[in-house]
Amino acid sequence: MSDTPPDLSVLIPFYNEEGNVLPLIEEVHEALNGIAFEIVGVNDCSGDATAEELKQATARWPDTVKVFTHIERRGKSAALMTGLKAVRGRWTQLIDGDGQNDINDTARLWKELIAGQDTGKLGIIAGKRNSRNDSGFKWLQSRVANGVRRFMLRDDATDTGCGWKLIRTEAFRELPYFASMHRFLPALIKRAGWEVREELVNDRVRWHGQSKYGFLGRLGAGIFDLLGMFWLTRRGGQGIAKEWDDPRADR
Repeated sequence: MSDTPPDLSVLIPFYNEEGNVLPLIEEVHEALNGIAFEIVGVNDCSGDATAEELKQATARWPDTVKVFTHIERRGKSAALMTGLKAVRGRWTQLIDGDGQNDINDTARLWKELIAGQDTGKLGIIAGKRNSRNDSGFKWLQSRVANGVRRFMLRDDATDTGCGWKLIRTEAFRELPYFASMHRFLPALIKRAGWEVREELVNDRVRWHGQSKYGFLGRLGAGIFDLLGMFWLTRRGGQGIAKEWDDPRADR
């Protein structure tokens, strides 16, 4: 890899995504042509051919692809934190490893909102799916959960279940870590004093494999996590000094 940090890091957590890895990484290279980027993949202890496909990816694209492998499965939030320790871009793009998120949205919104522009206090661009390729039950479940979360946290986002999120890296690194934090990134970013923006993005059918999330497990964890976030957001964020070279210091 080049010693010069890229403008954009694409961070992808993988767990049992056999068949998705190479097409997804190839699509990223095609879509982001012309942008200085890197790809950081984290294999969360997959039990299929994901590790072998990631090995093939680093051999094919040694200048842009970096891979880390968990020795035990720790979940999506832990995978994101592992990758965050390695990313070098000013902005970090999160996409899931199943192919449902469209990296072409990144290329479009990078040109519209980031490249050559004063991004001010913008901390995150959160994707809002323009269509849902899930069952009607999952759509209803997500609609209710998002409504309750938005009422309690006032996080300026209507679809936090969408895996597509473009985050200012320095803002991402300020966030407290806990399991399932990836479900509350807009609220955490807003709590830290950054601005949240939501943009429509494409939602596609999963390419291969099956969803890793079940209704009962997500519901039980979601209730406790939401109560914890409700408490956390009301404890206030960190201070911002006017002497810092920090856009949040501008009032």
